[in-house]
Amino acid sequence: MAEIKDPENTVIVTLKDGEVVIELLSDIAPKHAERMKELARAKAYDNVAFHRVIDGFMAQTGDVENGNMENNFNLRRAGTGGSDLPDLPAEFSKIPHDRGTLGAARSQNPNSANSQFFINFSNNHFLNGQYTVYGRVISGMEHVDKITRGEPPATPDRMITVRVAADVA
Repeated sequence: MAEIKDPENTVIVTLKDGEVVIELLSDIAPKHAERMKELARAKAYDNVAFHRVIDGFMAQTGDVENGNMENNFNLRRAGTGGSDLPDLPAEFSKIPHDRGTLGAARSQNPNSANSQFFINFSNNHFLNGQYTVYGRVISGMEHVDKITRGEPPATPDRMITVRVAADVA
């Protein structure tokens, strides 16, 4: 596992193949980083499916409304929901959408990001300046690469748990 420099701004996502450590860019996108920590601490991301996974592009998850078993995961609705918290304003920056970066998923409205996010499988610079980058994978990208593909996948992989590193004993 990577050395965690700032446990308060690092999340650990447990997938079926292992842990993915994500450094949150709280200095670049403070509202998005704070939202991810808030939802992780509420355990809202636990058991949420990767509902849109496109080979060579990205893996999207975080639909806390429709994406977990407790809500009877509905493949047709996954990707349409968020949390009960207000949408976030865009926090665009010069940080490129490189392999392993975390981007805020949203609708056509740039200020509509809520709980959903995606992890880039490759450099997707055509997204630069259009979607907020608020984190980067610092270890475990090999586990992200193994996420089952599909829109939605027939049997989607899930985030087993998502925890703020500062909270993990």
